[in-house]
Amino acid sequence: MIRRFMAVALLATNLSLIRAHDYQSWPVPVGPICEMTTTPTHTYFNLWSPKARAVVVNIYEDGQSPKRTLSPDGTPLTAALKKHPTNGTWSTAIPLNLEGRFYTFTVTDEKGKKHEETPGIFAKAVGVNGQRAQIIDLRTTNPEGWDKDTRPSLAHYSDAVIYEMHHRDFSIHPESGITHKGKYLALTETGTTNPQGDKTGIDHLRELGVTHVHLLPSYDYGSVDETRLDQPQYNWGYDPVNYNAPEGSYSTDPYDPAVRIKEFKQMVMALHKAGIRVVMDVVYNHVFDLASSNFEKTAPGYFFRWNQDGTPANGSGCGNETASERPMMRKYMVESVLYWAREYHIDGFRFDLMGIHDIETMNAIREAVNAIDPTILIYGEGWAASTPRLEADQLAMKANTSQLQGIAAFGDEMRDGLRGGWDDDKKGAFLIGLPGHEESIKFGIAGATPRKDVDIKKVNYSKAPWANSPEQMISYVSCHDDMCLADRIKATAPKADKAERIRLQKLAYTAVMTSQGIPFVWCGDEVMRDRKGVHNCYKSPDDINAIPWGQKAEYRDVFDYISGLIHLRQSTRLHEGTLTFLPVKGKCVVAYQFTRSDATYIVVLNSNRKTITQAIPEGQWIALCRDGVINPEGIGTFKGKTVKVPAQSAIIIKK
Repeated sequence: MIRRFMAVALLATNLSLIRAHDYQSWPVPVGPICEMTTTPTHTYFNLWSPKARAVVVNIYEDGQSPKRTLSPDGTPLTAALKKHPTNGTWSTAIPLNLEGRFYTFTVTDEKGKKHEETPGIFAKAVGVNGQRAQIIDLRTTNPEGWDKDTRPSLAHYSDAVIYEMHHRDFSIHPESGITHKGKYLALTETGTTNPQGDKTGIDHLRELGVTHVHLLPSYDYGSVDETRLDQPQYNWGYDPVNYNAPEGSYSTDPYDPAVRIKEFKQMVMALHKAGIRVVMDVVYNHVFDLASSNFEKTAPGYFFRWNQDGTPANGSGCGNETASERPMMRKYMVESVLYWAREYHIDGFRFDLMGIHDIETMNAIREAVNAIDPTILIYGEGWAASTPRLEADQLAMKANTSQLQGIAAFGDEMRDGLRGGWDDDKKGAFLIGLPGHEESIKFGIAGATPRKDVDIKKVNYSKAPWANSPEQMISYVSCHDDMCLADRIKATAPKADKAERIRLQKLAYTAVMTSQGIPFVWCGDEVMRDRKGVHNCYKSPDDINAIPWGQKAEYRDVFDYISGLIHLRQSTRLHEGTLTFLPVKGKCVVAYQFTRSDATYIVVLNSNRKTITQAIPEGQWIALCRDGVINPEGIGTFKGKTVKVPAQSAIIIKK
């Protein structure tokens, strides 16, 4: 896992204070976390801070300037909150309609330290750079038709085909044909094309055939300065500040909280109308900066794990890790996910470094989401950047996936079996004809489930199956982290010409799309997008990260092939058949059969630099994929008990 490393100031924490707190005993209020509500006559504030000595709310005219709202007597409007006797919350009611104003809380902790102002831990509407929350009626942010917005149908998790994308990557290139480049609204524009006339934007997604768009972090994050959007800035966004408000840099006006909320909803509604569900990348495992985080300014120490020496635990590799096992953090994560699902109609959640979170919390999230819609996807990275500060048997690691109900994890066994290990960009594997990776690919084709015909001792990383069913594994070969596939092929096969690189790109995606797991595509792989060999481009400029839309014309056959694989998977549902691995002769060949009541399908992957002959059950066969071409209607028929598979390619045949 490539992490977004940054300089993080370690919080100087008194060790005796940490040890003195029994965090599990801190009171947790019943009912939803609601820090601000408004009526025509009153504005109500509520903040959870069990150990505070005092809490004050401050009212401002806007989201950034020092201009304060004045009370009727002409003094700056503030109000002291009163502590609830048992549940750890502080509350007050101001007898004014303050809609449109901004607010912060100031907490004085149990040692008498007055912390910097915070918009709270659950701010839903924030101004520029998330410094202050706004008093707002969220109903006013709903675009026309929002009440009629519905999720596209999804019968089974394995029907999903996920497309991971970054807002700026997807639309910023001059050849995108998109007006709102790098914005939420880019995904509302239809009829956009590149200079050659190929579809781009949302029409491209429909043409490709994906069912879900996985958006890289879109909550309010800290690594892009929203006051300087006239200057090029880029970050993946794994730097949480306000978890429950959209990021302002992707809106047309980061100063107006209502704009970012409405435009986010417009984006979701447009994707839904196109038949595409929306997945949010959520990063509850760490914050942008611990000392200045809203968590720490509200309830110091509580939301994070700590080492014995009093320093923050760092399972995230980003300077801190949150403590999901603590009751209020668990409640927070559950309610935050539910908020996005209800208020923004989000259809899925990808958990960054899910292995830092505890199993009980992840299952609680799944159970809560089921009450809204059990077809909402939940998946995540079943690992951490380093060892978390919690017992291994409590963590939602990949090895513990069987204890997670309806939650999937990324299957890096097949990924690295195809392209090579994550720790060495120049190290290749199956794709470039290196033997010894066949069992890792078979493990991925079977969705990480128990198999007698997979030699688990030869599978990389995992020495035991970890999924209860195949849809608990995300099948992929490329994602935002690490080199994208086109770059990895160049790095591991530096002498390969363009034609060979195309063959290998197609071969890799044949494995992904015929896996029994949930297939996953990194944006731009379908047009052979590269990132100029940059391994960790989390803050690289647009000339590295932008999808070069002109390549859709140049690599049209790659797009058609991957799109063809998606449509073939959806139309034949071959992955739902009974899976059998066929015996093969030689190395660098994987052959498997799906048997359904209505048909039998065989897939053969051949990464050798020569044609091979594969034994198959005798019968009359129709080729659906051959020589880098896919046609669900059939490319040709043949009869016999063997099939020839050209070099560095795949075949899919139907009996």
